[in-house]
Formats: sequence, structure tokens, C-alpha cells
Amino acid sequence: MALEQQGPRDGSGVGALETLVHGLGPEARANLTRLSGAVVELTPNTLRVAGLSRFAKLGDTVHSRGEGSDPLGEVVRIEPTSLVVKPYASRPSAGIASRVWLHGPFEINPCLAWRSRVIDALGRPIDDGGALPPGDGSIPILRAPPAALLRQRPSLPLRSGVRVIDLFAPLCIGQRMGIFAGSGVGKSTLLGMLAQAGSFDSIVVALVGERSREVREFIETSLGSNRSRCVIVAATGDESPMLRRLAPLTAMTIAETFRDHGQSVLLVIDSVTRYAHACREIAMAAGEPPVARGYTPSVFTDLPKLLERAGPGIEGGGSITGLFTVLVDGDDHNDPVADAIRGTLDGHIVLERAIADSGRLPAVDPLKSLSRLADRALTVEQTALVTLLRKHIGRFEETRELRLLGGYQAGLDSDVDKAVTIVPRLYEFVSQRPSDPPSQDVFADLLEKLSQSP
Repeated sequence: MALEQQGPRDGSGVGALETLVHGLGPEARANLTRLSGAVVELTPNTLRVAGLSRFAKLGDTVHSRGEGSDPLGEVVRIEPTSLVVKPYASRPSAGIASRVWLHGPFEINPCLAWRSRVIDALGRPIDDGGALPPGDGSIPILRAPPAALLRQRPSLPLRSGVRVIDLFAPLCIGQRMGIFAGSGVGKSTLLGMLAQAGSFDSIVVALVGERSREVREFIETSLGSNRSRCVIVAATGDESPMLRRLAPLTAMTIAETFRDHGQSVLLVIDSVTRYAHACREIAMAAGEPPVARGYTPSVFTDLPKLLERAGPGIEGGGSITGLFTVLVDGDDHNDPVADAIRGTLDGHIVLERAIADSGRLPAVDPLKSLSRLADRALTVEQTALVTLLRKHIGRFEETRELRLLGGYQAGLDSDVDKAVTIVPRLYEFVSQRPSDPPSQDVFADLLEKLSQSP
């Protein structure tokens, strides 16, 4: 029978029972004891719990109703006589002198039967599909990525069907790609188009900090027929920063479970910036000082820990192809978070507001977008063609104002003449609506377009 241990509420004194419990190993302590403390302070953002400092670790959860209940919050700071707990709910139910029980790190037990379901950050269903079937065992949401030397090398090309992506930022299975844009430039629409790619066994989507209405729109409009193989983890903008930070970790853990079953998984996180904002709020509540535009140092540690978990699995196993949207504040692509994410991923797709305003959608800038695995996705001939197209686009854009002012005459520069002939037709070719059919062979379609008479 479990032995319940309540720590001293004022943090002073060590009883014989406490000394005995502290001497046990973690596994024995979990089996023999239930450690509880008491809430001694409440603020709008945190709880302070006395009596558990000697036993808690950062990242442990506390529960208000004992075994089997949903977690109340997470330990974010440990002091000699008390813990600082950041609650998951915006308005926690605990009050002064409420007893709380200490548990280990938060865990979920996903399985393949979770596909087609919509859940919250704590792994609870929020659709009308009933209870979620449990998996084989509980898995902590904080895990290390596969060992570097055991991971596969991404080499299998992925045809997304989005013409501008397949031309200028081609993907491979197991690649991690960022989509960088300001607000309202079409990130979510482009994500929906990329999610239509049929090369994946399962799709896992984390909607972090989105508007409530966009959750249903993404499910019913963007996913379409892919809904049956998709798990959606939603933490809307009105939820607490703890849940907004937890949602990508929950989604990543589900994707890893599917990958460990040998599946090819598409993981979509929209957006990583809001995850960073949530991490910042939590770190500041724990007393961490800001260092770069209001971001705390731990934010730049948490980002690679999350992003590195995506990608190829170990040799012979599955893989996670990651698409991560990055909301650049004020359209500043050198924002500290955007810069840190760009340096971690395997490429970036840049969406520009000026391109969207001109009516060309998706508003991808071919000159600023880059895939670090393009040489594995394209042949030598295709790479040479794309390089030539980038050259023409560069010449076309740098002479735009000169041509608009009438300061250029045809025949003076053969490169500009070619650019003026080719680039407008190229822009027309890469314009693509979500309702348009996906391109099956983008290079054959491009050559057919360019060969047509103007």
C-alpha cells in the first residue's frame, strides 16, 4: 500500500519519515510514497508550494487530486523552502493551504489509433470521438533526439505539388523546413497546400496560439481528405502559456511514436514563434532575466531541443519531415528568434508581403528561399536550370524601377532582355491557388509553359 508523505508546510525541520523517503531511490520512492505539499502563495501567474523542495526536480508536475488526475502545473523554480509552480490552467483551482501531490515529468501514451482525432496540449480529446485509446506505455514529452551518428541521411526527394517550392526550395523526406513570414501573408494557406502531399503515412499538426475559428477551418478546409491520417493538437491563443508551450512537445512526441513504428510522418507546427513567446513568459515567471529583445536565454536553448527531435530516424526506421512556421515580428527577418530557428533548420521558405500585395500567391520569394538539401532533391541539370532562373529573377527585380521610369531600351543588355521575356511568365507559372491541382512534374510543366508563344 502506498505510504503518503506530507512535507512540512513551513519548510523547516526534517522528520524521520522525510529522511527515510529522501534516502530511497527514485523508482522505489515512486512506488512507496505519495509526496504532498501545500500552496502557500498565489499570484496571477504562479503558485508557491511548500514542503516539496527536497524531492522535486525542474519539469516535474504537481496534481491537485492525487493519482490519475490532470496535472495542476509544472515546477519551474526550486528554492530551499518552496517550489514555484506555473499552472496549466489560466485560473487554477487551488487556493491557499490546498494540498498538491508531486509527480514526475508530464507523459502521454499515444498510439496509431489517435489518427483523425483532435486533442489539446494535455492529450485530452476535444472532438466528439470519445475517449482516446491508450498506447503501449507512457512516454515523457521531453526526450532527446536520436543519436547523431545513428540517424539516416535524408536523400529521398519529396514532391509537394506546390510549384514554387518544388522549383526553388525542394524538399526531401526527413527534412526540417521553416516558413518565415509576417502576419497575414499566407503561412497557414501554404501549410495547407503542403499538407496535401501524399507521400506520408501520418500527419501531426500543432496549432499553437491560433484563433479558435482557424482550428476548425484548418481541419475542414486545409486537410480535406487527409483528415483520416492526421492528429491535430490545438492550443489556442486564449489558453495559458504553459499549454501553448506544451502543444508542440505533445505533437512532437506523437510524431516520434509514429516514426518509431516505421512510418513516414509529416509534422506541422504553426507557429514556433508563439512557442518561443510562451517559453519566454514561463522563464520570466521563474525569475529569468531577458537578454535579447525581451527573450530569455533559455528560449534559445529550448528551440533547438524541440527542432532537433524532428528529422530522420535511425537507420531502417521511419522519419519526421518537419514544417515549422515562423512569425517574424514587424516583418523583421533578423529577429533573434527567427535568426536562431533559421540556423537550426535545413532550409527556409520566405514569404514577402510585397509579393502577396501584388496578387502572386503563394507569396514565396525565390531569391531569399533556400533548401540545404536541394542537391539531393534535384538532378545536376535541374539545379543548373534553377540557378539560371534565379539569375533572371535577380536581373528582373534589380532593373524594375529603371524599366518603369523608361530608362531602359531593349537590346542594350541581353541578360535583361531575357529576364524581361522569361520572368513574367515564370511568375505566372508559380502562382497557385489551394484549389488548383498539384503539379506532378514541375520541370516538365515549366518547360511547357516557357515554350508557349507569348
